[in-house]
Amino acid sequence: MELADLNPSALMRQTLLGVSRNTTLRQVIEQAPVSRDVVRRFVAGDSTPDAVRVTGELVDTHRQVTIDYLGEDTTDPAQAEATRDAYLGLIAALSEAGLTQNGAAEVSLKLSALGQFLGRDGHAIALDNARVICQAAANAGTTVTLDMEDHTTTDPTLSALAELRQDWPWVGVALQAYLHRTEQDCRDLAHEGSRIRLCKGAYKQPESVAFQDKDDVDKAYVRCLKILVEGQGYPMIATHDPRLVEIASVLVAKAQRDADSYEFQMLLGIRPDEQLRLAGAGSRMRVYLPYGEDWYGYLVRRMAERPANLTFFLRSLATKG
Repeated sequence: MELADLNPSALMRQTLLGVSRNTTLRQVIEQAPVSRDVVRRFVAGDSTPDAVRVTGELVDTHRQVTIDYLGEDTTDPAQAEATRDAYLGLIAALSEAGLTQNGAAEVSLKLSALGQFLGRDGHAIALDNARVICQAAANAGTTVTLDMEDHTTTDPTLSALAELRQDWPWVGVALQAYLHRTEQDCRDLAHEGSRIRLCKGAYKQPESVAFQDKDDVDKAYVRCLKILVEGQGYPMIATHDPRLVEIASVLVAKAQRDADSYEFQMLLGIRPDEQLRLAGAGSRMRVYLPYGEDWYGYLVRRMAERPANLTFFLRSLATKG
């Protein structure tokens, strides 16, 4: 395909995906003082000590944390095992630092990073690795949430959720409001003890499965949120949108929910002033904290998946709040 045949969004996506694989450019970005500051805002660092340190800083400001060890689309079993072991080391370090008490810090897992795409045995490999992590989390007194990826992973992820919840009923899962199916998924999962993170959705998805217009996505988010707030589960309201935060606050008040029966979630580095405001007002506020050596690919791929993500990150750089 010639470049002239590509629309601007497709061209930007191809360019960014190429950038994500450019190790020379990564080195330039790592060494530039300005870009290092930008990376530190959105990613805790390369190592487990980095993640534990930043987690402690956030907890000291009355925020809670969910931690994502970066890496996805694992291509071999050894890589999946290395990701599993990284989580085990992280949970042990968090426990030793006293950060797994009272829900202060938990972990978020991408099943693709644990081996989900390793052929016909991928589901079993990812599930086995997730089981080991869930048991470690249980031993440390904390919890696990399954991240959601592109729409083709929704059913396998919910299947894994059902299997994991047989032993650990507190395992949470993310649902993406922009998918047409998500309202029904919310109805199915809004039962007692069910922890559901509701986000808009970050991946580029076809019109056949997902709303494309921003207003339609926002309306879908509110419909899904109503189902969760009026249900018996534990909604985790993942949004940076001021209007949706306000709507969520109204809905939880109308439902007479206790402050410990739901939480807000935001990404590390996005609207930190609002995070502090919510925490100071008595709401549970959890920060999604990514870390690991794959931070460069993570940031660039998130921008490549949807052009709006690039605009979102650039806008967030213009303000501390």
